[in-house]
Amino acid sequence: MIYTAVGIGIAGGVIALLFAAGRARWILKQKTENPELERISGYVRSGAMTFLEKEYKALAPFVIVVAAFLYIGNDGHLRLQALSFLIGAVASALAGFFGMRIATQSNSRTTHAALSGMDPALKVAFSGGAVMGMSVVGLVLAGISIVLLIAVRRIGQDATSMVRYVLPVMSGFSLGASSIALFARLGGGIFTKAADVGADLVGKVEAGIPEDDARNPAAIADNVGDNVGDVAGMGADLFESFVGSLVGAMILAFSVEGSFEIKVRLMIYPIVLGVIGMLASIVGIGLVKTGGRRSPQQALNLGSFGAAILASIGAIPALLLLFRGHPMPEGITLWGIYWPVLFGLAAGIGIGMFTELFTGTGRKPVRSIVRACMTGPATTIITGMGVGMLSALFPVVLIAMTIFAGHAFAGLYGVAVAAVGMLVTLGVQLSVDAYGPIADNAGGLAVMCDFPAEVRDITDELDSVGNTTAAVGKGFAIGSAALTAIILLSSFRESAGVAVIDLADTNVLIGVLLGAVIPYLFSALAMNAIGTAAFEMIEEVRRQFKESPGILKGTQVPDYDRCIAISTASALEQMRLPGFIAVGAPVLVGFMGGIEMLVGLLVGVTASGVVLAIFMANSGGAWDNAKKMIETGEGGGRGSDAHKASIVGDTVGDPFKDTAGPAINILIKLMSVVALVIAPILQARGG
Repeated sequence: MIYTAVGIGIAGGVIALLFAAGRARWILKQKTENPELERISGYVRSGAMTFLEKEYKALAPFVIVVAAFLYIGNDGHLRLQALSFLIGAVASALAGFFGMRIATQSNSRTTHAALSGMDPALKVAFSGGAVMGMSVVGLVLAGISIVLLIAVRRIGQDATSMVRYVLPVMSGFSLGASSIALFARLGGGIFTKAADVGADLVGKVEAGIPEDDARNPAAIADNVGDNVGDVAGMGADLFESFVGSLVGAMILAFSVEGSFEIKVRLMIYPIVLGVIGMLASIVGIGLVKTGGRRSPQQALNLGSFGAAILASIGAIPALLLLFRGHPMPEGITLWGIYWPVLFGLAAGIGIGMFTELFTGTGRKPVRSIVRACMTGPATTIITGMGVGMLSALFPVVLIAMTIFAGHAFAGLYGVAVAAVGMLVTLGVQLSVDAYGPIADNAGGLAVMCDFPAEVRDITDELDSVGNTTAAVGKGFAIGSAALTAIILLSSFRESAGVAVIDLADTNVLIGVLLGAVIPYLFSALAMNAIGTAAFEMIEEVRRQFKESPGILKGTQVPDYDRCIAISTASALEQMRLPGFIAVGAPVLVGFMGGIEMLVGLLVGVTASGVVLAIFMANSGGAWDNAKKMIETGEGGGRGSDAHKASIVGDTVGDPFKDTAGPAINILIKLMSVVALVIAPILQARGG
C-alpha cells in the first residue's frame, strides 16, 4: 500500500513538472520584437537571477551546518533526517529558481502581447504564474514521496518503525522546506521594499517623475524585487505550507485509535488528495481566458473555483477506494474524513473573499482610506491601520470554525485534513498569485519603454487585478499557515508524548508570553532592516540625480546595477538575525525550559503571529489600492495633496504586506517544525 502511494505521488509530481515545463517552453517561444523592451527586461532578469544565486550561496553554509547537526545529534535510523532535510531544502530552492527564471522571461513577453489585446497578455502572464504554481506542487509531491520511499526501504514499514523513525524522518523534509522559505521570503522582502521605498520617495515625491520611469535609478531594482519577493518568496512560502500540512497529517494519522492498516491508509490519504488537487489545478489553469466579455478577474476566479469544485468531486472516488470496506477508527466515519476537505477548501475561498472585501479597489474600507488621504498622511495611516485591525476578525473566525468542524468529524486528524483541503488546489492558487508580479513588471516595462497608451491601459488593468490577487494570495497563505502550524503543534505533542497541556503551569505560561512577543520582535527586525536599506537606496538615488543631471533630462543612463547591489547586500546581511531567532528560539526554549515551555512557546507564537500577519497584510493591501484609486482620478488624482498622502500610506504599507507580514507565516510554521524535529531528542532526555 505504501509503495503504491509512493508511486502515485511521484507520478503526480512528474505530471505537474512536465506541465510546468510545457508552459515554460511555450512562453520562451513568444517574441518581444522590441530592442528597448528586451534591453530593460534584461536588466530585471539579470538582477533577479544574480540575487537568487547570491542568496542560495549565502544559505548553503546554513543548510550544511543544520544537516550536520541533524546527523550528529541523532543516532541510528534517525540520521536519515539529515538527508531528508537536504532534499527539502534543495526542492524548495529549485521551485524558487524555476518560477523566477520563467517569471522574468514572462514580463517583457506580456508587455509585447498586450499590443494584440487583453487575452494574449493575460495568457502570457498567467502562464508564467502557472510555471511557479505547478513547479511547487510537482516538487512537493515528488519530494515527499521520494523521502517516504527512502525511509521505508531503509528502515521498514512495521508499526514501530513508522512511528519511531519513518515519520520523524519525514519532518526533516518539512524543516528543509521551511528554512529556505523563511530566508527567501524575508530576504526577497527586504530587497524589494528597499528598492520600492527609495524609488517612490525620491523619484515620485521629490523628483516628480512617474512610477516605473526609466530615469529612476531604483526602478529596475524595484522590478527585480517584485520577482524575488512575490514570486520566489511566495512560492517558497506556500511550498513549505503544503509540505507542512502533508507531513503533519501523515504524523497525526498514527495518533488515531485503529488498526495498523487503517493508519497507513490515513497516512497516504493526504498524498492522494494532493495528486487529485494537482490534476484539478491543471484543468483550472486551462479555464483561465478572457474570451467574450469576461474580465481578467472573472477569468482568474473561474480557474480557481473550477479547480476547487473538481478537487472536491475527485476526492470522493479516492475516499471510497482507500477506505470503503475497511473498519474505520473509533469515532471516525468514512465520510468524516471527507467533509473536512470541503471545510478547508471553503475556508480558503472565504478568507480570500474577506481579504478582497477589505483590500479591493472600490470597496468601502479602501474608499475610507481614500477619503482620509484628503486630510493628510496622519489620517491616512490611522485609517489604514484601523482597516487592517478590523480585517483580522473574520479570517480568524473562519479558521476557528474550520478547526472546530474538522475536529468534530475526525479529531485532530480532521483538522489536518482540513489544512490539506485548503491547499489541495495550490497549483492554480499559486498560479493566480504569481501572475500578479508578472503583470506588475509588464506595466512597468510598458512605461519605461514608452509603449502606446492602449498597451499601458491593458497592463494597468492586469496590474490592478494583480494587486487584488496578491492580497487574496497573502490571505490564503496566512490561513493555510494557521492551520498548518496547529497540526504541526499537534504533531509535536504526539511525538514528544505530551498528553495534557496545563495552562496553569508557570512553564507553559512563560512559554506563551515568549511566543507571543516573538512575531513583534521578528517584525521589528524586518522593518528596521528595510529602513536601513531604504536609507542607503534614497541616498544613492539622490546622489545620481545630483552628480548626473542628464538622467532627469533623458540624456544619461542611470546606474541601475548600483541600486540592485545595495538591495542585494542589505537583504543578505539583514535576514540573518531574524532567521536565527526563528530557528534558535524553539531549540533554546526546548533544551533550557523543557517540553512544557516549548509547547507554550508554540501556542503563543501561533496565536499572536496569525493575527499580526493578517493585520499587516491587509493594511498594506488597502493602502496600496487606495493610492491606485487616487491615481485613476479619485480624490484629486495624481499630483494632488491626497495623492502625496496616499504615497506615504503605501510606503508604510509596503513593508507590512510584502516583508514582515508574509514572513510571519513562515516564522510560526518553521518554529513548529523545528520543535517537531527535536521532539525525539527532548523525549529521550526526559523533556
